[in-house]
Amino acid sequence: MNDHYYIAVEGPIGVGKTTLARILQEELHGQVLFEVFEENPFLGDFYADRARYAFQTQIFFLLSRYRQQHETVARLLARGPLFADYLFAKDRLFAQLNLAGDELAVYEHVHAALGEQVIAPGLVIHLRATTDVLMNRIAVRDRPYERTMSRQYIDDLRVAYERFFADYSQGPVLNIDTTDLNFVADADDRRHLISLVRSALQSGSYQQSLPTISPSLPASGAPVMADPSPRRLSDFQELHRSGEGEDLEADLFLDYLGLTEQVGALGSQLKRLWIPRIGTSVATSDGRADFRTQARAALRDELTDAFSSLLKIANDAGIDLESAYVDRLDLESTGPGPTVGGGASK
Repeated sequence: MNDHYYIAVEGPIGVGKTTLARILQEELHGQVLFEVFEENPFLGDFYADRARYAFQTQIFFLLSRYRQQHETVARLLARGPLFADYLFAKDRLFAQLNLAGDELAVYEHVHAALGEQVIAPGLVIHLRATTDVLMNRIAVRDRPYERTMSRQYIDDLRVAYERFFADYSQGPVLNIDTTDLNFVADADDRRHLISLVRSALQSGSYQQSLPTISPSLPASGAPVMADPSPRRLSDFQELHRSGEGEDLEADLFLDYLGLTEQVGALGSQLKRLWIPRIGTSVATSDGRADFRTQARAALRDELTDAFSSLLKIANDAGIDLESAYVDRLDLESTGPGPTVGGGASK
């Protein structure tokens, strides 16, 4: 059995995806990747008014899921088995259920471009259950934003999952009907489910090869250059240039969306750091030093992601950032030119 297999657990809301991912982590001793959905600021509004908030909700989920997958999967998979409670490709299923017209067309374009850059699991476990069972499980866990879900929506979602996996072609799918299974409280049901997964893995067809990122993979999951000598901005821009797409208009738009999402994450970190300071004093040198240390650790990854997007945007637009930056510095050092028309400044 391959020690670096990647399994994603999928199915409609309430079917037990996260629970099974945790069980697989315990039983098969690997890493686990959970979908981050409670951070979506539009989710509560979406369940209250699907038509009004569907596009904002779907785009936020798409970019958030892409970012998590792009930054995390390769790094975790390099350590051993990986179990996720969602499949990136399923985001499109929800979009087709909730969007239409121009909004769906824009979404499909963005999803297609991002999906090419995501590692597909070696095995997808599709959990199934009847609509009545799903509604009961949703009611039992009683998440506030799920209380307004209609039975019709859950039934539509269940049917959409059935159709999605009937046509799924990115890898093997293990279908498991959980209607009469209680793999949380019943030890026999749990052993039965684990045995199904082990059999699938031992068959060999679901083994996942380790992803390769050239030339090497550091802790951050980003490629590095072999030569440790000092680098210029143009060198980093060249590093990002390899492997980038050729649809320049699409790439510029996608990189812009990525940058806005990263700037939003940066703002969230700053807000988290700043709010506790309101009404307190960090006027001492020790207080300022502590705050700088916290800020540096929290903002490092967010600033790096934003910088990466800037490099990609510059590449797509054919702009030499180093040359442009030097030109701007020269302009600032010599001062502004003469005012056209001689009017007063505003």
